[in-house]
Amino acid sequence: MLNVTDLHAGYGLTEVLHGINLDVPKGQVVTLIGSNGAGKTTTMRAISGMIRPKSGRIMLDGRDITGRESFDIARQGVAHSPEGRRVFAQMSVLDNLRLGAFVRYTGSRPKGDIEADLERAMDMFPRLKERRAQLAGTLSGGEQQMLAMARAVMASPEVVLLDEPSMGLAPILVEEVFTIIKRLKSEGVTMLLVEQFAAGALAVADYGYVMENGRISVHGPADKLRTDPAVREAYLGG
Repeated sequence: MLNVTDLHAGYGLTEVLHGINLDVPKGQVVTLIGSNGAGKTTTMRAISGMIRPKSGRIMLDGRDITGRESFDIARQGVAHSPEGRRVFAQMSVLDNLRLGAFVRYTGSRPKGDIEADLERAMDMFPRLKERRAQLAGTLSGGEQQMLAMARAVMASPEVVLLDEPSMGLAPILVEEVFTIIKRLKSEGVTMLLVEQFAAGALAVADYGYVMENGRISVHGPADKLRTDPAVREAYLGG
């Protein structure tokens, strides 16, 4: 589904990614874990077109999307729920969700039944249903994270990029976020998940990559990584 080959990217003259290779098969959850500054968010930004790769290739279902503009990559079927949520604060919850479906309204993606998908999204995120008319900027941090995730799913994408969905949330909300990721997985949503909460990420993922200093140091099935002594010591608290 999503294939990244020998990806080099960064900011200005500073290269952050030094030849990243990863694959996200259709219908699976793949997680990218690592310490702060390892290059996880840069990887997501390069895939979604927020930054232009220096070299390498990014393929989506056999189509080359390397270096395309973000809006074009969204049309191709990549939805990005970014680090820090970035909801549209002065718009209602419902309007944020409708904006997530913009590529479907314009015909860039298969339209389908948008209204039914809106109801499905709010059933999946009951707090959003209660606050559908509320301005997104007045939601709590956890509610804004749920909105960012639901907005990404509203694009009916091929792949959803989830960047640090548990960041800054209380433990009970972290648990709720991962429950929602499990539900999306059960419905066949393909996801690339960047998470600093490595234990939670590996518990929900099918496959994992460990990133260190802009390179992939270890990768394998998530259950194997959870028992790998080096990974446990570095990222899972021993």
